[in-house]
Amino acid sequence: MASIFQGIGAATSLSSSASFDTKKLQFSSVRSLSGKRASCVVMRSGGVKMDSDSNRIGGRGDQLVTNAVATKADNPASSTASKPGHELLLFEALREGLEEEMERDARVCVMGEDVGHYGGSYKVTKGLAQKYGDLRVLDTPIAENSFTGMGIGAAMMGLRPIIEGMNMGFLLLAFNQISNNCGMLHYTSGGQFKIPVVIRGPGGVGRQLGAEHSQRLESYFQSIPGIQMVACSTPYNAKGLMKAAIRSDNPVILFEHVLLYNLKERIPDEEYVLNLEEAEMVRPGEHVTILTYSRMRYHVMQAAKTLVNKGYDPEVIDIRSLKPFDLYTIGNSIKKTHRVLIVEECMRTGGIGASLTAAITENFHDYLDAPIMCLSSQDVPTPYAGTLEEWTVVQPPQIVAAVEQLCR
Repeated sequence: MASIFQGIGAATSLSSSASFDTKKLQFSSVRSLSGKRASCVVMRSGGVKMDSDSNRIGGRGDQLVTNAVATKADNPASSTASKPGHELLLFEALREGLEEEMERDARVCVMGEDVGHYGGSYKVTKGLAQKYGDLRVLDTPIAENSFTGMGIGAAMMGLRPIIEGMNMGFLLLAFNQISNNCGMLHYTSGGQFKIPVVIRGPGGVGRQLGAEHSQRLESYFQSIPGIQMVACSTPYNAKGLMKAAIRSDNPVILFEHVLLYNLKERIPDEEYVLNLEEAEMVRPGEHVTILTYSRMRYHVMQAAKTLVNKGYDPEVIDIRSLKPFDLYTIGNSIKKTHRVLIVEECMRTGGIGASLTAAITENFHDYLDAPIMCLSSQDVPTPYAGTLEEWTVVQPPQIVAAVEQLCR
């Protein structure tokens, strides 16, 4: 719990984390490409740079620009219409994966607020109540602690429930059930019970949803023993991770970003299931490893276009598995590039980036030629005003500036 209160407490330090500086980023501790140095530099999304002793040593790199535009066009891709498979939006891919598993296994059921005849707040469960009935697609009262506990109990008795939080922030009301029951019962029962439950729902910074509806709970849940965490970012991996999570005998939290539900992609017609503990190589490169997940994958890829035109060759990895980390894929990349930039929408204090930094330092310290850099959201409640909301989240120009400094 100390790690949770640490993250919450950091939000009260508004004087430092909300300050902005228009000066360019300066990283005097970063050596040239040939020099060896293994330390850690953490950057807030506002461009405030901190050294390992938590001293402020820089300012904001560039004026905020919401889109990073390449100076020359990408190579023309083949038309998606000519590729095999079928096109789905991300929320439709989640539904297809869920429906396939409900058809395959009668023990799979869904519960949550408005998941039945309304079809869920983002229509992930649309049509399932009519097909499978009210007992397998159960509308619940507005009581997250109650229906989460009920789902965990159902999993103990042999069912495979999917618990939907209308918003991931609401699941804080069920934190006791998730931490003390969901994550620990397999151990505390001496292995007598398995907890094959999936907890899923929308989260992340949206479009002016306010502080309470813009929560990123990865940092809250990562310290709970016995729980796996994954984050989807494309229709393809959304379906594959959904199916894998349902089939797992471990409790899995599936994080979905509220702004990615309408992302469209062509996915295979044949059945596929992804590995819950495997990262995805999004773009191979040689100069720097950029580790990211969820919505930030697209901010990184926007920045990559600009970086390529400036002569850099970034390697982009969508870590997908937030707990445990795929250190095999991450380590092989670091051994090649010797530089690491972590880009996340999670809070800086006690976030996924902090845990990832620690894991890389412990396992791959000798392969680093420059400090690990971490671009994270600011430790402040997400503002309602759209302009201020953008300032709290990492933007593509900051990623470009960070890579330029790393590769000097």
